[in-house]
Amino acid sequence: MFESRIQLWIFRVLNHNHLIWSWLLRFWTLLSIGIAATGSAAAQSFAYVPTHKSNSVAVINTATNSLVTVVPVGIQPLAVAITPDGAFAYVTNSGWFLPNNDVSVISTATNSVVATIPVGRFPIGVAISPNGQLAYVVNSNSNDVSVINTATKAVLATIGVQTNPWGVAFTPNGQFAYVTNQVSNNVSVINTATNSVVGTVPVQANPTGLTVTPDGSFVYVANYMSASVSVIGTATNTVVSTITVGANPIDIAISPNGAIAYVVDDGANDVSVVSTARNMVTAKVPVNSDPRAVAISPDGDFAYVTNRVSNNVSVISTTTNTVVATVLGVALFPEGVAIKR
Repeated sequence: MFESRIQLWIFRVLNHNHLIWSWLLRFWTLLSIGIAATGSAAAQSFAYVPTHKSNSVAVINTATNSLVTVVPVGIQPLAVAITPDGAFAYVTNSGWFLPNNDVSVISTATNSVVATIPVGRFPIGVAISPNGQLAYVVNSNSNDVSVINTATKAVLATIGVQTNPWGVAFTPNGQFAYVTNQVSNNVSVINTATNSVVGTVPVQANPTGLTVTPDGSFVYVANYMSASVSVIGTATNTVVSTITVGANPIDIAISPNGAIAYVVDDGANDVSVVSTARNMVTAKVPVNSDPRAVAISPDGDFAYVTNRVSNNVSVISTTTNTVVATVLGVALFPEGVAIKR
């Protein structure tokens, strides 16, 4: 009887230990899978940066904040946009003194140019519709927007806007696109179903970069010569707020949760951090010389800012609003930036 009890106790202990080791093994397996998945997601995140004076695009691994390759494109590229599926990057080639006036389409799988599309004169801004079917390219010297069918890689329409357009952004539902007109000091509102201008919103002097909040309610416009940001309500297409920022704001991006706008102050060598709830600056983040563009990582943790004169990219932690890394080795005059996941 006593021996039976001893044997039962030993069995329970061994069985209990077996369960413990079994659960530990399961936990470690799940943890390993989670770590691997996290690493995989990070490894698939890349920032694409047109380098204006080097006729190329720098590709940065955002997991390591290091340059991984350089893609030759057309003459003096300025801006870049990535399709929603992450498969292609559209890069505007401004041409400057040597006419180029086209868009390079980069396959992000091979980091090579797979198409070159002629557009209007001196293309600057570019944006992809939320459904990925259209690319809108802003042509500053021909005062129009080229509408590209991303399936055929060909221009299907041209939309006239006002004087010296610069930037373009779509609403999240894809029904409208907003285009800044520098010399006209206003924003054109385009109906994407008809590819026609349906409204014009006056803003302050020399509007350049712009972005739309994730819920589609507001458009934030950087006014380069006014040191301000105009906030347009999309329900009425009127300015509902004006925010004072640093000197020569040129580009703007909003966090995925819509809470914060990051405004690149080209003339102040910093980034203004704007609370969208209060429409006021809550912090300033110093960066390097002549910052030009900003993009926020898909998880919202970091903002990538290109510094044209410094030939590098500042990486800002959105949690602390401090620069936590600087990506070196970028070629001459980095301009735009977009992040592919």
